[in-house]
Amino acid sequence: MTDLELTYLKSLSKQYPNVAAASTEIINLQAILNLPKSTEHFLTDIHGEYEQFNHVLKNGSGTVRRKIDEEFGINLSDKDKRALATLIYYPREKLHIVQESEENMEDWYRINLHRLVQVTKRVSSKYTRSKVRKALPSEFAYVIEELITEKAEVQNKEAYYNEIIHSIIRVGVAPDFIVALSNLIQRMVIDHLHIVGDIYDRGPGPHIIMDTLKAYHSVDVQWGNHDIVWMGAAAGSKVCIANVIRFSARYGNMRLLEEGYGINLIPLATFALDTYGDDDCRVFGINYDGNYDVSDLSLDEKMHKAITIIQFKLEGQLIRKYQEFEMDDRLLLDKISPDRKTVRIGDKDYDLKDTFWPTLDTSDPYALSEEENELMNKLQSAFMQCEKLQKHVRFLFSKGSLYKVYNSNLLYHGCVPLDENGEFKKVTIHGRDYAGKALYDILEYYARKGYYSKDPAEREFGRDIMWYIWTGPNSPVFGKDKMATFERYFIEDESTHTETKCSYYRLLDNDEVISKILREFGLHPDYSHIVNGHVPVEVKKGASPIRCGGKLLVIDGGFSKAYQDKTGIAGYTLVSNSHGMRLVAHKPFESTESAIVNESDIFSDDISVEIYPMRRRVADTDIGADIRDQITQLEELLSAYHEGLIIERD
Repeated sequence: MTDLELTYLKSLSKQYPNVAAASTEIINLQAILNLPKSTEHFLTDIHGEYEQFNHVLKNGSGTVRRKIDEEFGINLSDKDKRALATLIYYPREKLHIVQESEENMEDWYRINLHRLVQVTKRVSSKYTRSKVRKALPSEFAYVIEELITEKAEVQNKEAYYNEIIHSIIRVGVAPDFIVALSNLIQRMVIDHLHIVGDIYDRGPGPHIIMDTLKAYHSVDVQWGNHDIVWMGAAAGSKVCIANVIRFSARYGNMRLLEEGYGINLIPLATFALDTYGDDDCRVFGINYDGNYDVSDLSLDEKMHKAITIIQFKLEGQLIRKYQEFEMDDRLLLDKISPDRKTVRIGDKDYDLKDTFWPTLDTSDPYALSEEENELMNKLQSAFMQCEKLQKHVRFLFSKGSLYKVYNSNLLYHGCVPLDENGEFKKVTIHGRDYAGKALYDILEYYARKGYYSKDPAEREFGRDIMWYIWTGPNSPVFGKDKMATFERYFIEDESTHTETKCSYYRLLDNDEVISKILREFGLHPDYSHIVNGHVPVEVKKGASPIRCGGKLLVIDGGFSKAYQDKTGIAGYTLVSNSHGMRLVAHKPFESTESAIVNESDIFSDDISVEIYPMRRRVADTDIGADIRDQITQLEELLSAYHEGLIIERD
């Protein structure tokens, strides 16, 4: 045994000071290895749809209803099962409705408390008593533990449990106890949550989703391109800030910035009115829903135009600064002919739909005017000083990454850049070439520098990289040849709007390519999967989320309402438990109120991706590997005690 190993074991002995303590922990850990693998839940491309997100989180993509079916079978009607499921999802709201209509609340409490206890027993059965105890709400921990723990020493168990429930009702805490049990069930059905990118943009409530995730018991995030642009904005990247505001304006979502994050947009509104007050800004229409205040429409369109022109200028500055980005085709402001009111793209001139450009200096088209520069300084300060946004972005950095390898699954939002032959594409970053996993790693490294580095040059480059990750043609979370924003605003000819996906999307069913990607990230292609989001699966056109014989799962099915006409459904989610993996297709979510009042749910089709021949145990997971390492270390500590190398303590 080396001196270093002995030093480590002495440190470990502080936690396990004698043979009995170390032996007990080995026995405990060995037992945990034989428990069933816990349930993982995968969601992607949420895009601010917080009500649907919260509902899917509460029902575990049908996991709660499955547990109810398993527990009660034919002994409970479908109507009663739906009522029980709704109570578990929305206990406070459902209680309020029941209390207004139910004549005998004592009977209702008794029946539903018994049912909730049964479900709680089932969902907690795969966990250690210690883990369950840690999840119990403190105010009812003792009582819940009594109800869900079998007591061999109690002769008349039924009378014992009935008396506990009777006392809960008699002392008036039944409503709070029902809420506590319901929340515990939600907590126990899903052990770990994976968000495979794109929390932000389009929908109204990404900030609400972020608050929910921050409070969630176990979660990781793979950054999507719509997340990274917000992260760049929080880091102070002016070009990312312009993109974030433009997107919010385009989708009638300025309230997110002003009310959700408290970012002052008055300087932008003032600038927009001063600069574009006489312009109808018709090209900059707003995609809004029934919750939008149309009295803001004219001002929002002017703000939309103002920030869009600034965005094109700032992007041009970066493209000219970094030739390695290979984005010269996006330099279009210098191709505008004000006299002819056209823009040249490639070898063709196109008429412009909007020709009022009062801040464009034709001698230096990518330079901000003095007023634009002053505005961006104010907006940069507002984003960097927004405490709530900074907390959310720090959470994304601490719990997130560009990819994750977890329990033999490779999770990433977009793609792995490939050339036409399916080989990993070489991309130049800071003068060096990277491909495959190395490209992911270097981009994440610089993104973190862009937020955390104290070195001004490092931080600036990192900010610029975050913008590149958002929109660059070789970015693994974008995966297209260009973002045709300029063309969509200013050119009628829709052929210019086309954004061509990279080779990865053409090769999704190529077993050789997909297996090579899995091996690149250290996984065995025979029993591993890629879980992917980013590109909505157009189910209505016959597209399948299961690709390459089940090795690749594309689970973006239109969670965002903006995509549901295109996909035909309202998103996929993925559930992985000890029995296998299943995809869940969701129907459009009407509203939380409808889900409560009508006891409706939104999961529809359930697609089995893989059924394990033998039930998976904790021993088969990444946590299991960590536990085996702990057992090895504890066994070495035992040997040190037995050999007298370390002295036992009481």
